[in-house]
Amino acid sequence: MKRSEHRILTTHVGSLPRPPSLRDLLVRQDRGEAVDSGALAREAEAAVRYVISRQLDAGVDVGNNGEQPRVGFSTYPARRMRGFGGASKRRMSRDMAEHPDYMARLARQRSGAARINDAPQAVAEVAYTDLGEATAECELFQRATPGEGKGFAEPFMTAASPGVIATIMLDAYYGSHERYIRALAREMRKEYELIVARGFVLQLDCPDLAMERVRFFQDEPLDRFLDAVALHIDAINEAVAAIPRDRVRLHLCWGNYDGPHTHDVALEPLLPIIYRARVGALSLPLASPRHQHELKAFRRHPLPDGMLFLPGVIDSTTNVVEHPEVVADRITAAVETVGDRTRVLAGVDCGFGTFAGSQLVEESIVWTKLRALRDGADLATKRLWG
Repeated sequence: MKRSEHRILTTHVGSLPRPPSLRDLLVRQDRGEAVDSGALAREAEAAVRYVISRQLDAGVDVGNNGEQPRVGFSTYPARRMRGFGGASKRRMSRDMAEHPDYMARLARQRSGAARINDAPQAVAEVAYTDLGEATAECELFQRATPGEGKGFAEPFMTAASPGVIATIMLDAYYGSHERYIRALAREMRKEYELIVARGFVLQLDCPDLAMERVRFFQDEPLDRFLDAVALHIDAINEAVAAIPRDRVRLHLCWGNYDGPHTHDVALEPLLPIIYRARVGALSLPLASPRHQHELKAFRRHPLPDGMLFLPGVIDSTTNVVEHPEVVADRITAAVETVGDRTRVLAGVDCGFGTFAGSQLVEESIVWTKLRALRDGADLATKRLWG
């Protein structure tokens, strides 16, 4: 993976806003309606080309396809794999349950969105038997990216982790969380290896490693949750065993919503377990007002030698655009904590379009925020390189 050798590089977490025409087709397809496959392909290609150009205009160094062809960051495997059907009954997080007025507002915002809390569930043995859709997504990204010297310094592509799939698309077949996780790891490794073989850095999306403390595992004591985190990390390691560590980055978060987050698990007990992952970079939110203090945990549990750090220095849940000086302050604080400017890339807390139709930040503001990220990184570069 690229390091910030001469200046602070910028990146983001993956999902970007979809145009209304593509969003509507994806949501209709997700709800089981018949859609014109040709129209969907054309809209997806136009959207991928558009978000690539907007990222480059904003100065993003390490960018992606914005997840434009996918209905959701964690639920898209239901289309690509056998064994999913019906509807999960996902539990509400503890903080939302304590604030029903907020929960009602969020439900109104998501009324036209893809399935989130009632996504398909595992109803049979899961099997990834056709990589055609994943291959087409890789080929579209490559086709839409400008030629040598005009594109990203490095392209990445996201993929759902075994743990986030298992905790959002629930089990109605295996009868054991561990058996389900292991099966998902065995099958998803095919997509992971495809992404890397196509020349992309693989980003594993793993919000389960923090977010599910207040959802799937909300009735468990902390030590049982930490055992589950260790299981999920073991599953990741099984799935990426054939991929070089420096071609994989891991993103974890506490959920990409603008709610109270009052029951979020602290980062400190998670870090020693997260560090067991066979990955070369760690991305997590540090711009959120609930988690800005978590940077202190890295002083007690230093980042492993050689691992890159992608701190979120832009909040993905608010339409307030961060001042570049604030962004620069956050970047320099991260560098001081890690102790090596080359191992820090400036990032965003989470995605801006994690599910089609569920979006907190308006599209024009997304690009303004990414420009502020670039401007803040340039200020930090002047401070750190002189």
